[in-house]
Amino acid sequence: MPRSDLLSPYVPGSSPIHHMPAPAKLAGAVAFALAVALAPRHAWSVYAAGGAVLIATAAFSGLSPRRILARLLLVEPFAVGVALLSLLEPRGVEIFLALLAKSTLCLLCFVLLGMVTRFTDLLHALRTLRVPALIVTILALTYRYLFLLSDEAGRMRRARSSRTCARSRRLDWRLMATVISQLFIRSSQRAERIYAAMCARGFGRERP
Repeated sequence: MPRSDLLSPYVPGSSPIHHMPAPAKLAGAVAFALAVALAPRHAWSVYAAGGAVLIATAAFSGLSPRRILARLLLVEPFAVGVALLSLLEPRGVEIFLALLAKSTLCLLCFVLLGMVTRFTDLLHALRTLRVPALIVTILALTYRYLFLLSDEAGRMRRARSSRTCARSRRLDWRLMATVISQLFIRSSQRAERIYAAMCARGFGRERP
């Protein structure tokens, strides 16, 4: 999957779901996630109905099943990791399956939301729904910094490739560790420069 597609999951389209107001889509996604999360553990009919709703929504939006599955698999390990903890409890298998079903449905819901709604529209929707401005600003800056971090990583990867003649698995791991540490340092320095520039332009300064 291309790097730009990873950072910007929105898929342009002309379906009615694409043209729905972002606040309505966000509120619907949150309501769906809450309904699934609060459903009883044995409510498999509720999980099946939720899955059918999401599949119908994806089909109605004209989204590619392959792209949806690729994005879902990126975040599914987090759901599996959380559900695995339930295996330590009595009747752990049953709890594991229920948690996995709930987590997968919630993740798929928000994956679909990101694919049919621009991130900037989601930020406007959060403001419309009266989410604290500080949280919205943090989300906006985090999203922006992801592109800066990706751009920095791309430049470092190209520089490493141009200077590496011999390739070996051991060397790859060593270089990867070096790149990660250098990326952390360079991204932190770049973030400090950006923050200083924002402060110089009056960002965060109290207004009379």
